[in-house]
Amino acid sequence: MTSTTDFDNAEITQQYSHINTRFDLSDEELDNDNSSARLFERSRIKALADEREAVQKKTFTKWVNSILSRVGCRISDLYLDLRDGRMLIKLLEVLSGERLPKPTKGRMRIHCLENVDKALQFLKEQRVHLENMGSHDIVDGNHRLILGLIWTIILRFQIQDIIVETGQADQKETRSAKDALLLWCQMKTAGYPNVNITNFTTCWKDGMAFNALIHKHRPDLVEYNSLKKSNPTHNLQNAFNVAEQKLGVTKLLDPEDVFTENPDEKSIITYVVAFYHYFSKMKQLAVEGKRVGKVLDHAIETEKMIDKYETLASDLLTWIEQTIIVLNNRKLANSLTGVQQQLQAFNTYRTVEKPPKFQEKGNLEVLLFTIQSRMRANNQRVYTPKEGALVADINRAWERLERAEHERERVLRDELIRQEKLEQMARRFDRKAAMRETWLLENQRLVAQDNFGYDLPAVEAAKKKHDAIETDIAAYAERVQALVDISKELESERYHDAKRIDVRKDNILRLWDYLQELLKDRRGRLDKNLTLQRIFQEMWYIISWMDDMKARLLSPDFGKHLLEVEDFLQKHALVENDIALQSDRVQNASAAALKFANGDSYKPCDPQVIRDRVQHLDLCYKELCALAAQRRARLEQSRRFWYFLWEVAELESWIKEKEHIFSSLDYGKDLTSVLVLQSKHSAFEDELGARHANLDQVLTEGEKMIQAKHFGSPKVQECMDNIRRQWQQLEELAAFRKQNLQDTQRFFQFQGDADELKAWLLDAKRQMSSDDVGHDEYTTQRLLKRHNDLKNEAIKNGATIDALSKQAIALPEELQNTPDIQRRLKDIKDLYMELMSLADLRQRKLDVTMALYTIFSETDACELWMGQKETWLVDLEVPEKLEDLEIVQNRLSILAQDMANVQSRVDDVNKAVKQLEDSRHPQTKEAKECQTRLNKRWEAFKAMVEEKKRRVDSAGSLHNYGLECDETEAWIKDKTRVIESTQDLGNDLAAVMTIQRKLFGMERDLAAIDTKLNFLRKEADQLAKDHPENADDILARRDELDAAWDTLRKTLKDREESLGEVSKLQTFLQDMDDFQSWLFKTQKAVASEEVPATLPEAEEQLSLHNAVREDINNHEEDYHRVRDTGAQVTQGQEDDPQYQQLEKTLKGLDRGWYELQKMWDSRKNFLDQGLGFQQFMRDGKAVEAILNNQEYTLAHIDKPDTLAGAEKALKKHEDFVSTMEANEDKIDGTLQGGQRLVDSDNLYSGKVQEKMDSIRDRHDKNKRRAQEVSEKLRDNRDLQHFLQNTQDLTLWINEKMLTAQDTSYDEARNLHSKWLKHQAFMAELASNKDWLKKVDQEGQELMESKPEFEPIVKERLAKLHELWDKLESTTQEKARLLFDANRSELFDQSLTDMKKWLRELQQQLQSGDEDVKDLTSANILLKKHQMTENQVRDRARELEELQEAVTKHGGGREDQPELEAEQQVLQVEFQQLLTPLAQRKGKLDAAKAVHQFYRDLADELLWIEERMPLAMSQEHGHNLQTVQMLMKKNQTLQREIEGHQPRIGEVLERGRRMAAAASAENRPEAEQIMNQLKELEDAWASLQDEMVKRRERLNGSNLAHQYYNDADEAEAWIGEQELYMIADEKAKDEQSAMLILKRHMILKQAVDDYADSIQKLADRAQKMFSEDHPDGEEIIRQQGQVDKQYAGLRELAEDRRKKLDHTYHHFLLSREVEDLEHWITERDLVASSQEMGQDLDHVSILRDKFREFARDTGMVGQERVDMVNLTIDELIEAGHTEAATMAEWKDGINESWADLLELIDTRAQLLTASYELLKYFDDGKELVAQIHDKQKELPEDVGEDFSKAESFHRMHAAFERDITALGKQVQQFQETATRLHAQYAGDRAEAIQATEREVLEAWKGLLDACDGRRAQLVDTAEKFRFFTMVRDLMAWMESIIQQIETQEKPRSTTRGSARRLRPGEPNSLTA
Repeated sequence: MTSTTDFDNAEITQQYSHINTRFDLSDEELDNDNSSARLFERSRIKALADEREAVQKKTFTKWVNSILSRVGCRISDLYLDLRDGRMLIKLLEVLSGERLPKPTKGRMRIHCLENVDKALQFLKEQRVHLENMGSHDIVDGNHRLILGLIWTIILRFQIQDIIVETGQADQKETRSAKDALLLWCQMKTAGYPNVNITNFTTCWKDGMAFNALIHKHRPDLVEYNSLKKSNPTHNLQNAFNVAEQKLGVTKLLDPEDVFTENPDEKSIITYVVAFYHYFSKMKQLAVEGKRVGKVLDHAIETEKMIDKYETLASDLLTWIEQTIIVLNNRKLANSLTGVQQQLQAFNTYRTVEKPPKFQEKGNLEVLLFTIQSRMRANNQRVYTPKEGALVADINRAWERLERAEHERERVLRDELIRQEKLEQMARRFDRKAAMRETWLLENQRLVAQDNFGYDLPAVEAAKKKHDAIETDIAAYAERVQALVDISKELESERYHDAKRIDVRKDNILRLWDYLQELLKDRRGRLDKNLTLQRIFQEMWYIISWMDDMKARLLSPDFGKHLLEVEDFLQKHALVENDIALQSDRVQNASAAALKFANGDSYKPCDPQVIRDRVQHLDLCYKELCALAAQRRARLEQSRRFWYFLWEVAELESWIKEKEHIFSSLDYGKDLTSVLVLQSKHSAFEDELGARHANLDQVLTEGEKMIQAKHFGSPKVQECMDNIRRQWQQLEELAAFRKQNLQDTQRFFQFQGDADELKAWLLDAKRQMSSDDVGHDEYTTQRLLKRHNDLKNEAIKNGATIDALSKQAIALPEELQNTPDIQRRLKDIKDLYMELMSLADLRQRKLDVTMALYTIFSETDACELWMGQKETWLVDLEVPEKLEDLEIVQNRLSILAQDMANVQSRVDDVNKAVKQLEDSRHPQTKEAKECQTRLNKRWEAFKAMVEEKKRRVDSAGSLHNYGLECDETEAWIKDKTRVIESTQDLGNDLAAVMTIQRKLFGMERDLAAIDTKLNFLRKEADQLAKDHPENADDILARRDELDAAWDTLRKTLKDREESLGEVSKLQTFLQDMDDFQSWLFKTQKAVASEEVPATLPEAEEQLSLHNAVREDINNHEEDYHRVRDTGAQVTQGQEDDPQYQQLEKTLKGLDRGWYELQKMWDSRKNFLDQGLGFQQFMRDGKAVEAILNNQEYTLAHIDKPDTLAGAEKALKKHEDFVSTMEANEDKIDGTLQGGQRLVDSDNLYSGKVQEKMDSIRDRHDKNKRRAQEVSEKLRDNRDLQHFLQNTQDLTLWINEKMLTAQDTSYDEARNLHSKWLKHQAFMAELASNKDWLKKVDQEGQELMESKPEFEPIVKERLAKLHELWDKLESTTQEKARLLFDANRSELFDQSLTDMKKWLRELQQQLQSGDEDVKDLTSANILLKKHQMTENQVRDRARELEELQEAVTKHGGGREDQPELEAEQQVLQVEFQQLLTPLAQRKGKLDAAKAVHQFYRDLADELLWIEERMPLAMSQEHGHNLQTVQMLMKKNQTLQREIEGHQPRIGEVLERGRRMAAAASAENRPEAEQIMNQLKELEDAWASLQDEMVKRRERLNGSNLAHQYYNDADEAEAWIGEQELYMIADEKAKDEQSAMLILKRHMILKQAVDDYADSIQKLADRAQKMFSEDHPDGEEIIRQQGQVDKQYAGLRELAEDRRKKLDHTYHHFLLSREVEDLEHWITERDLVASSQEMGQDLDHVSILRDKFREFARDTGMVGQERVDMVNLTIDELIEAGHTEAATMAEWKDGINESWADLLELIDTRAQLLTASYELLKYFDDGKELVAQIHDKQKELPEDVGEDFSKAESFHRMHAAFERDITALGKQVQQFQETATRLHAQYAGDRAEAIQATEREVLEAWKGLLDACDGRRAQLVDTAEKFRFFTMVRDLMAWMESIIQQIETQEKPRSTTRGSARRLRPGEPNSLTA
């Protein structure tokens, strides 16, 4: 939202911008024709703008001064005085009432800009918009922007807050700022003539508006009617003067500023605003005056009201207490009428008595409020009623009254309700009791009757009727109970007629109990009748069902083919199951019925009738079981026979098909076709092997059938012989074809390999026969490389030729001896031999040629190089300057490197010449000459170089010797001076510390000097030999060095002897400095704020931090030693300042040690949190990768359109889901780790929480998505399964439709067989009806569960049902037509077949039981018996169908009675077969169980024997992989044994049961069974024991090989690390050194961390050795080797670390030394300054600054110098290679630092002296001035009378006391002058004396003046004292004379006495 100020600011900016920019336009832009009118207009506009700007400046200046006058400030020029920003800040502070930032001191532009910025920033904070205005505009005095700024301030602080409301109360409009001011002016001047204010320009120019405003508020100041509009100047002047003089409004404008053509709007607004604020303030003061008059008028009335309040309050409280007592009475009437009367009285109280009192209470509150309001309004002390009469007391009493009233009302109403309820309850009880008695009597009569009926429907109807009666009676129980509850409630409520109610209740309860007993007895009788009738009904159902089953079991049809037999067996199995189920029904029904016949209680029927029905039911069931067994036996035999024939037919068909394939003569035309045929033949052989097992099964089954004397044995034997013969022929044919294919394949393979090898040999021969040996060195070298490659390939092909020969030998003889094979082999071998001979010849040619070219080229190159270098060596002279010598030496070293390369080339030439000589090359002579020439020149060149190098080295050594002697001598002398400088320092602490600083590291320096001297002595001896001419000088320099060295050692020894005990203190100080240095370095290392960005960095930093902890622990002893020694040193030295400083240092040491511990702990916590965070981020990245893979997999899942594809996709997705579940542990572990970080308030808990939320959301999303995909894939699988089933069923229906549509039934022959086939076909249809139902059910379930599949499912089901209905209708029609075609033949044939089958089955059953020898025979017999039972079931169905056919279609035959008689006979015979069949099956099952047990026992023993060798195996593996493989195999075997445990237990349990049964029956096999069980248990226990031993052996072997593997890995790792440690990598600068050191520290840390692995390895080895492991000694030996290698690796790592550390510290030290030297140089410039100050203030500033400089330099510099010295000493002690250089650095730094300290001391003394001198002169001037001032203070006046003289005298005495202090200053000044005069001479001494004289002269003059004035004052005082005495005497004498001359006598003695006493008064006064 934009404020009014913002709009005004924009207006200001736009206006001023327009005014200023229009004059900046070019003439062409203003006026293209340059006419005079245009020029005049421009000049006029500019003049107006200038005029307006001047008015605004004047107005704004006055306005600013009016504001600043409040703080006593003003400005003279608006543009200039605001530039520094100070006045602007004060202006804003006055206007806003807030404190702005303090202005910056200074008058520079930067200070002004900063102050203005503060003001502008404050305006911006006040939301004042400043457009295009900056601090530089104000400082630069930009007129336009300064005026704009002031106007903006006026708008913000004077105008913006003006608000005026207009309009009615309901439609007010608010105006603000400029609009509000204009509206205010209009409102105030409304009605004044000649005033119409519409703007702030022209409406004010006549002055009437200003006068109207003043007159409106102060009509006494202006005579408005006398003003005339025609005289604007007078009007304006009058208004402005009145406002300034009477109202105090500053006169911002002059009349001429307003009375213009266009007055300035802003100036007028500024002036009018001043009027507005003045009159607004005046109005507020006027309002306050009217409030005083009303106070006293209310006093008397208030007192009356207080009396009235107290009276009324007392009366009201009395009434309340009395009423409460009445209301609390709880004695109520005991009747409904009495309670009603009491309630009526209570209501009368509430409506009549209470309301007036409530109104009285309210009046009291109003009265008190009125009293207090009046007194509070009059500023009186508020009236407070006395205790007990307060409004709160009345309210509390009234509340108690209300509570009592409420309780009274509640009690009365509760009692009234209770009485009414009791009356109503009593009436309701009487009414309900009468109803209950009538109902109970009627129901008792109904229940007493027993009319149940004599059949099941009648009894069930009676039961339903009884149930209805029970339900009705049970429902009535609640009503009876309700009546009892009413009676109890009346009794509990003390109802007055409760006894009558209780008697009637007891009567009703007695009737109710009697009814319950009757009902229970009738229910028992009815249940027995109903149960018996249901049993009879069940027995009738069972007998009906058995009759139906008998008809089906007597069928003579046992099947004419396999499918029909299978169908009969399935149906018979169902029938048998039904019969077995009916057995329980029969037994249950019989038992239940006999209970009613044998019982003694109530009998619902005659017992004999029940027994007859039970007996009939048992007979029917036994007959049915016998028929079922007979039919099953017959069906089993039929199925076995037809199944055998079907298997044989299948095998014969397959054999004929394969014979056709194997008889083919196609063996392929080439290798590819042969391989294809072999592949096909292999598939055929695999199929043949698979079929052989089928053949064996078929033949075995045939043998069993023949042995069992099956009715089809002849046919079975014939089929077996035929199939054996065909199979043998097929195997022979397959073997013959396989051999032919193999021979053909080897033949074609040989041909192809031979042709390929021959082609390569011919090509290689062509290349080897080439005469090209190259025309130069490069071509020859290239040809030689190609030749070597070709020769190597030829050698490899030699093995190929051998393989080809072996391949030819492997061929059959008829192929092996063919001419083609032998010829190919011979050609290839010949070519190969020729090729190898050519290769050797060409190799020699190329080698010789290459050697020749090498000789010539290398000789030329070497001679050319030697020629160039010889020229340079000849011209080379040994220089005299050392710099030139170094250059020459460098060049010679480079030449030596080049010579090494040339030497190798010369050696190559010699070897090549030797090769030419051996080969007797024709150019050997020329090569030999080249060799000789080259060798001679090379030897001469080497001699020249050696000579030149020797001369140069000798000269360089001589120069270096001189330089080193000079340096060493200077070094020794410097150390001597340092030691001598400590002679005069004393033995106190300060001296010891100074000695410590100066002799810091002296021992190490001396050791370095000694080493250097030994080197120089050896060098001198050698140089003296090499340079005899300079030997004297060399030896003299050596003697000088020895003398200086002796002097140094003697000086040091003397100093050490003089120090004595002080050396201990020096040692302590050295130790303390060392520890402080270490402490500072460690704190700096621990205070690192480096944040680890990766997990390796976090682990590395934590490891380094732990290393710091170890270092701290190692230094803890040093800390305590230094601390204890410090305590001993400072003990007893508490008053010594130096020891106090030492004690402070020790305390700082304690504080630093404590802070170091805290810093380490804090950093440790930080690093631990960082490590945890990085570990979480690593796990988070792994989890995110898993989630990404899951999301990608879930986003790319398709739904296949086949069943196999759908199942595969579902299986794949289930595997994926399993993988997701397996990954859940990893994800959960990551989330748990993150949660632990969050719970522990980790620094990165926010990031961890975000990452956890992201992972958790993505994981949940993936799980939901996976679930959805699973459901979709399952739905798709179900749909595809349904579609596959419908498709299979559709194909089957179409196939069967072809059979059903076969209509060849009109032919007479084979009609019966067709009928039988069609019967089997119909049975097949009926059995497959369930298939259709299953598909229907599947479709319905699919539609219910998945409605989206409903359209396609419905469509498929509709088509399927349509096809099925069509098939059924076609089948039924065909059956009808077949039956009608030859009905009589079908009957006769069926009867004949049935009779024949019955006879065969009877013969089979009468032949006796076969012996069951083993399990196989038992299974065969059971299978045969099953087939027989199936046949029985099928024949029973056929018999039933035949009977139905006779009934339906036999009515037209003449022999109908005979047919029915035959059927009855067949039915009887059929039933008689069932019992023998069942008995036979029981015997076979028992025999099978025995033989099955023996078979299982033998199998288990065999199983154990097979696995025992594995368990006892001694193979333990020779490496880790084989051991682990054996362990996996052993685990597999263990799991197999554990999985087999239940099987063993089951066999043992079964055997024990059989043994127990045999023992019970005293059978002999019981003991045999127990023995075999014992054998099985022993074998099983042995197997388990061996498995345990095997597992222990494998575990031991695994441990050993695991150790070997880990040890090998450790050795390999150590070897790899050793390669890194021996690398010689040199750093070029500090950065590279740091990087190399950092990399090495990482490697070293890895080596150190590997110690844990080595230790674990050693622990494992020791453990195995202590446990007597078989390989224990070998393991210990290998562990020792690993430990040795690891120790060597650690030593290498430490050595390399020291080396790198030295290098890095050398670079660091170099940089630090350079920085320190530069810093000392800069400080030297400051300390050596000659500026001593121009005056006292200047020198004071210089001295203070230099003191700060000296303090900073001493603290920082000493610390840096000590640090450098300590570092150098540590590196020298560590044996650094640059120890000498660093010692020189140290000496130079210490010298520079000592010089700097001396300069600082000197300059400090000079500044102090300068300060004292200048202060002396300044004090002298000040003293002179003070003396002169004091002298001037002496007045000339001595007094006009005695009192003034006395006053002047006292003042002078005080003056003299004041100058006493001045005298002391003069005395001190004299002393200072004497001291300074002794220090200075010359001009300064004279100036000191002159100043002293000037001060003394001034002081003497002051003292003289004081003495003179004191004398004058004494004289004057004496004079005025004399005058006073004279005047007194004269007055006394005059009075005496008057008394003497008077005529009056004394009246009394007293008066006379008094008068006589008067003459003495002057005497007394005089005295």
